[in-house]
Amino acid sequence: MITRRGFLRLAGGSLLATLALGGYAFGVEPQLLTRVQRYALKPPGWPDDLRLRIVALADIHACRPWMPPERIAKLVARANTLEPDVIVLLGDYVSGTWLATDWVDAAEWAPVLGRLKAPLGVQAVLGNHDWWEDLTAQKAGQGPTIAHRALEKAGISVLHNDAVRLEKDGQAFWIAGLGDQLALRPGKRWGRKGFHGVDDLDATLDKITDGAPAILLAHEPDIFPKVRHRISLTLSGHTHGGQVRLFGHAPVVPSRFGNRYAYGHIVEDGRHLIVSGGLGCSILPVRFGMPPEILQIDLGDV
Repeated sequence: MITRRGFLRLAGGSLLATLALGGYAFGVEPQLLTRVQRYALKPPGWPDDLRLRIVALADIHACRPWMPPERIAKLVARANTLEPDVIVLLGDYVSGTWLATDWVDAAEWAPVLGRLKAPLGVQAVLGNHDWWEDLTAQKAGQGPTIAHRALEKAGISVLHNDAVRLEKDGQAFWIAGLGDQLALRPGKRWGRKGFHGVDDLDATLDKITDGAPAILLAHEPDIFPKVRHRISLTLSGHTHGGQVRLFGHAPVVPSRFGNRYAYGHIVEDGRHLIVSGGLGCSILPVRFGMPPEILQIDLGDV
């Protein structure tokens, strides 16, 4: 039988452990040196001799003190050192947490992202927070959003239900970008029961006009069951891997599919999806078991 003193020691130790874990999740892991999560694959429809390195950044969520321009600059420098052929940005550039001491305006973060360098350029899509925090776009029910204009001013191409054809070593491929699936908040205009998207998957894929392999950028991974086999690889963010991840499982995932598309490389029915764990934080500045990451994806003969 445990004694009163033993019980107090156990309770005190449990409390200290809880406080230590909470402090780590709140103050340490969100600020850890960003890891590079590497994938190498040859998805269906991708030529053996077309070797392409994609570097992807997702869910930056610029704000102070968690993601100031100085930290974004370090992420940009790290991404550039990976020698990408093309860089893709997967949305949510603006703050998504309630515990920010100050906003970082698009005029601050976009020029920093403009320092990203790759031979085939930088392609971007927008995320839900890029729409939600733009009151003018919410009222109008359409863009371009502040984030969209700022990215283009910084020299970054924004794909909104559009596709671009690129070439490497004489071989063509496509990058398509989907409009956000949760762009407009519930309200009188769009209905009070759910979010209204500005995505049009069919129109986006119809922009691909030849047989060259294609990559789809979609901020939220929930579109994946509808993606045609025509797409070699879908890249998404949004979930942050749940931000808290225990034994490969996230207790809370902002997806109607739960952990099905929470994180990592998912293969379903021969179709490939990679979901980034992201860089910043949404709602609460907490990460545990899911450190910030940049993606490096090597496609081709592996």
